[in-house]
Amino acid sequence: MNARTTTAPEDAYTAEPFVPRRGGLPALRRAAADCRGCPLHRDATRTVFGAGAADARVMLVGEQPGDQEDREGRPFVGPAGKLLDRALAEAGIDPGEAYVTNAVKHFKFTRAEPRKRRIHKAPSLREMTACAPWLAAELAVVEPELIIVLGATAGKALLGSGFRVGQVRGTLLEEEIHGRSERLVPTVHPSSVLRADDREGAYQGLVQDLRTAARILSQASP
Repeated sequence: MNARTTTAPEDAYTAEPFVPRRGGLPALRRAAADCRGCPLHRDATRTVFGAGAADARVMLVGEQPGDQEDREGRPFVGPAGKLLDRALAEAGIDPGEAYVTNAVKHFKFTRAEPRKRRIHKAPSLREMTACAPWLAAELAVVEPELIIVLGATAGKALLGSGFRVGQVRGTLLEEEIHGRSERLVPTVHPSSVLRADDREGAYQGLVQDLRTAARILSQASP
C-alpha cells in the first residue's frame, strides 16, 4: 500500500489562490507576504511587494528583488534602484510619484558555497507565470497611464517569451496585458548599466529611453 502524499501549494506554480479580490494595495501587500505560489518563497527572506501610490500615473516593472531588497522588503533600494532614481529624475519623472514593482516577488539566488554571497539567478518562465496574478492585481488597482518595462525578464513576463528589449527599447508599445489595454515603454534594467563596460554610455541610453516615457506622460496630461 502506497503512503499517502500531499501536494504543496507551490507545486501548482500559481499565486492565484493567495490573491485577495478586494482591499486594494494594502490587502494585496498583506496577502503577498504569505504567498507560496511557487518554491521561491522557501529560500527568500520575505516577499518584496510593489511600493508607491495607488494613483501613480507610471508603473515601473523590473525583474525580481535583489539581495538588498530581499533583506529590507522593499523594491529597488539597492545600487540599481539608486541609479534608476537618478535616471528618472534626470529624465523628468519624479521617482516619488511612480509605483515600482517586479514581475517576480521573491529573490531567486544561488551560492557557490554555504555562507557565501547570494548571487542573483534569473527566474524561469514558470516562476514568472506563477507570480503573474500579483502583477495583474497591481495593474488593476493602480491603473497606470504608462508602464516602463525594465529589462528582458520584465518584458517577457508582460509581453511573452518573444520579447527582445534591444528591438523595442525607447519606443511606445500598446498591448493588451492581463485583459487591460496598456501603453508601455521598454528599456534596459538599471543593473545592466552597472555591469556595462561603457557605464556612462549605458546610463545615457537609459535616460534617453526614460525621456521618451516622460514626453508621453506630459502629452497625456490634462
